[in-house]
Amino acid sequence: MFKILIDTCVWLDIAKDPRQLPLLSTVEELIRLNKISLIVPDIILTEFRRNRERIAKESAKSLSSHFKVVKEAVNKLGGEQEKVKAVISHLDDVNHKIPFIGGEAVNILDRIEKLLSTTDTIEVSDDVKLRAAQRAVKKKAPFHRGKNSMADAILIETYANCVNNKSAARVRFAFITHNKSDFSVEQGNQKDPHPDLANTFSPIKSLYFINLTEALRRIEPSLLMGIMFESSWTQEPRGLSEILEAENLLFYQVWYNRHWNLRIDVEEGNVKIVDKETYPKPPNAPKTIQSNVWEGALKSAKEVERSYGKENLGPWDDFEWGMINGKLSALRWVLGDDWDMLDT
Repeated sequence: MFKILIDTCVWLDIAKDPRQLPLLSTVEELIRLNKISLIVPDIILTEFRRNRERIAKESAKSLSSHFKVVKEAVNKLGGEQEKVKAVISHLDDVNHKIPFIGGEAVNILDRIEKLLSTTDTIEVSDDVKLRAAQRAVKKKAPFHRGKNSMADAILIETYANCVNNKSAARVRFAFITHNKSDFSVEQGNQKDPHPDLANTFSPIKSLYFINLTEALRRIEPSLLMGIMFESSWTQEPRGLSEILEAENLLFYQVWYNRHWNLRIDVEEGNVKIVDKETYPKPPNAPKTIQSNVWEGALKSAKEVERSYGKENLGPWDDFEWGMINGKLSALRWVLGDDWDMLDT
């Protein structure tokens, strides 16, 4: 069993980059298998919660900013009209996916917070505060750079307490951070801890990492690749052009079905064809449709048949008809309409 402390900066970096999602899934699975457990000083949970809203906003904002710059550049460069049009269409697809990708960051943040909040957090003891303050007075790492690093000092001292606890004689530990400037050696291999922190680490009992993947590979090499492979598959959001194409077909399927209901009513005499509508209609007057509108509807129906093929236009049973209307409503909601918007 390994007990690992993952610095707040590592958690936040995972949330910033959806490509790191397999790493988070691997941590979750190793915890489930009792291969690792988390050391969570309360300062980590506090820092994470303080930063999560900023990360969520920056994730979508950064993508949107990059998209705008690229689109403006394409428009300025010009070129063959068809190629430019194709590129702009592709960029519109990317722009449409930005809210989905931004939403993924929120999902990752939620998963991380669940991991942190369901682990027993460690309160900062007076002993830890005192040792952290002594580091500040002596300007020892992480205070060696002349800035206020009290939070980092509390973190490393809390970790040291866990390592030195007599009840953890057969437990191994790992400290993982991206904060190389405060925790790593200044001159030399930054994978090594700063000399002021070296006595907290050892080749077997307590390990130091600046890369979560390397830490997990060292902790459980036999499972790491399999878990990461299984969790690396992600569902790609559909592009705007594909959604519009599907919505267009569903629109005409609904329209064509309604057209045939109207055609049956005309054939059965329930709807009268007239040269001109009269308004207001008297009470109990029969339903009517102007002849020019009716001729246009018949012409439109033939064009729809040519474009989509009669085999794709029904007829359907009640279940199939309900599915088609539901799909159209759902796609229109994604595109900005209210639910149940089925006008044709």
